[in-house]
Order: sequence, then structure tokens, then C-alpha cells
Amino acid sequence: MPLPDFIEIVPLDKPVCAEITVPGSKSITNRALILAALAEGEVTLEGALWSDDTQVMVEALRHLGFDVRVESDPNEFCNRTINVTGLCGRIPSAGTVEKPLELFVGNAGTAARFLSALVCLGNGVYRLSGVQRMHERPQAALFKALPELGYRVDSPNDKLPAVIHGTGLRPGAKCTVSIEESSQFASGLMLCAQLGGWDVKVVGENAEESPYVAMTAKLTEAFPKRGGKFQIEPDASSGSYFLAARWLSYAGLDAKASSIHIKSWPKTDWQMDARYGHSRELDLMISRKTDLGDSIMTAIVIAPLGFAPIQFVDLGRLRLQECERVTALRTELTKCGAKVIEEGDTLTVYPLQLHGAEIETYNDHRMAMCFAILGLKVPGIKIKNPACVKKTFPNFFQKLAAPPPSGLGATILDAKTGRRLGVEELFAD
Repeated sequence: MPLPDFIEIVPLDKPVCAEITVPGSKSITNRALILAALAEGEVTLEGALWSDDTQVMVEALRHLGFDVRVESDPNEFCNRTINVTGLCGRIPSAGTVEKPLELFVGNAGTAARFLSALVCLGNGVYRLSGVQRMHERPQAALFKALPELGYRVDSPNDKLPAVIHGTGLRPGAKCTVSIEESSQFASGLMLCAQLGGWDVKVVGENAEESPYVAMTAKLTEAFPKRGGKFQIEPDASSGSYFLAARWLSYAGLDAKASSIHIKSWPKTDWQMDARYGHSRELDLMISRKTDLGDSIMTAIVIAPLGFAPIQFVDLGRLRLQECERVTALRTELTKCGAKVIEEGDTLTVYPLQLHGAEIETYNDHRMAMCFAILGLKVPGIKIKNPACVKKTFPNFFQKLAAPPPSGLGATILDAKTGRRLGVEELFAD
């Protein structure tokens, strides 16, 4: 039975003692899949995320001719063990000018940007396309850098759909790439640079300290380039929702907080959002550049339940992602009675009593998950199109509803009928 298209989250009425397993990091999984395809020999990725975005990448690699085998993971339902036979820079399949090889990237920014760089190493013509929202998202900085390396890109508006002409390795080729709009442009080039022989210079916002560019560099250095095993760590952004649930419990009337922990919390500094687990309080100013990545959305949504106004700054990139997230967050929080001031790329959120509302998710997985967590504290939060969480966390609502210690034991209702949904009905397929 599919997840209903309209659900209601019932607030928790008692503290919870739970230890949650979250799926693997999407950012690391999709980077690792590219590096595995470029490796020399077979690479086994353990703990890899299995969701819309990573399935898109796997299918694209298979379409390019790579041998990719997927097995279940006994430790986490939404993880997989993925075996990739790397071909040391060779791409088996290609299209022609008359009939380019078609690659569909959905709304996966990592797939769109990383594959655009990868196919340049092939010998043939490739056409990348996605859903309408992906066709609206920026690609210009990457499509400017690739011709500097000597590759042809055909796109009338510097966005997808685009046709890319792969002509193989280009030792000594140089390019400059801006990360003003997305660090994924640089990451895509960096993943392929060593084999491609490219010299990539990264410029733009926070270029030398960009957390996601740093993740790519560290991952590329640590990856087994001649085959072997590589462990994907849990997704810190996904973990942030459950840590936020713990934070919300501190405001409980009985002053007894829930004990909620994430199994195998990342030990490296690769994921910017791993910082979310280090503090029980929100700072009065939080930056998207230097403090938190995607989990800043989690912090914004729970901020009205704090004790002082909080400024969230440097949010410009949120406008260019799965939806226009800055406006979406302000709009939906305001529906719940929050006072949210938007000035430039800053949101200031004031402490205020909230009430329930029907939450539009804009087909954005993180909007659905953030507001679902708010519903654990605020009565009457109803989520439209909750199945959009399948992009990165298909069993998210099952984790909310499963009995402790593996879940939070939350009650989730079919918002149209009021019927309590069983855990087996909450998978986003």
C-alpha cells in the first residue's frame, strides 16, 4: 500500500529513548560511484544510499556500459552494497551526433553535474536531461569550464537539456570554475581531473574553504583507486532531523529530554552537517557558508520554538536547489504562525507559539522532513506529498513511526481519513 499523499504528524506525548540508523550519505555515495567507475578494477561500496538520486546515478553508469551490481544491506533497508567494475577512465558506451546517448538525471544535481564532467572522458556524444526543475537549475559555470578544457557543450541557455561531446583525456588542459551558484560544478571536475589530466582552478564564494569542495578533495585522496572496499558513512543531513527531535524535547513541560542518538555518527569531517550533532543549542547567527549545509533548513524550521531571535545568513544557494527554499521556508513557517523576516539572503526567525497548518512541500524532500519533525511538537502539522522523501530517505516516515529503540514511536495519520497508518504503509516508493 503506497504512502498516502496527505498525512498528519501527531506530537510525541512522552520522552523517547532511541538509537536510529540513517541511510548513507547521498553526497558521498554519488561521488564514490563516479570514482569507482574511474578506478582500476572492482570497487565495493558498503553502506551506499539507495534512493532516487543514487538510483539515477547507478542507472546512468549502467547506460554508459559500466558493470554495476547492487545487493541488499542487512544493517539498513535503504542502503545497498554496490559493486562497480572501474575501467580506469574508459567509458564503454557512447552515442553519435545524429543519435546521442541519452542520460536521465531526474532532479539530482549531483548526477547532472558529475555526469557532465564524466562523459567528457568518453568518445562520443551524450545528451543529459532531467525533470523540469532540473532544467531550471544552474549549469552555466560548468558549461563554461568544459569548453576551456577542450570539450564541446551544446546548450541554448547553459542549462539542461544539453549535448556534450566527449573526446577522451586531455592531459595539461586547464580551466577555471566558479562555485558561486553551486560547489557541485567544481566537484564534478575534480572527480575526473586526475584521470582526465585536467588542471582545475576553483574560484568564487568561499572557494578555498568550501566544505563540499573539501569533501571531494578528501574523498578523492582516500578512495581505493586500484579497486577494493570503501565504506560510505551515514548521511549527517538525514541524521539532523532526529537530533532536532531530541532538541525539541528539551522544551517539554516535564523538563525530561528524550535520549535520541544516531548509530555510527560520522567520525570524519567530510560532511559539513556532521557539526549538527555537536551542540544542544542553536547559535543566534547560523551561516549556510560556514556552519551548516542542508541541515540549516532543519534549524530554521525548529527555530521559532527557541528562546531568542535567530538569524540564518548566506542562504542564496538554497534558492537554486530542489525548490526556491528560502521563500518556501518563510511561507510555510508563516502558515504555522511564525514570525519570519526575509531580507536579501537572510531569514530572521523569532520565538513564537506555533499552530498546525497544511504544509506544501514543493516536491522537496527536505521540506517534507523538516516540517514532519516540527509536527512532533506542534499539533496539526499536515504534510502534502510526503513521498517526495524518496529522493534521499525513502523510509524516513517509517523511522518516525517505528517503536523505540529503532524509531521514535510517533503516530502518523492519513490526513484525509484520520486513520492511523501502520509502519508498513509509510515507505515512500
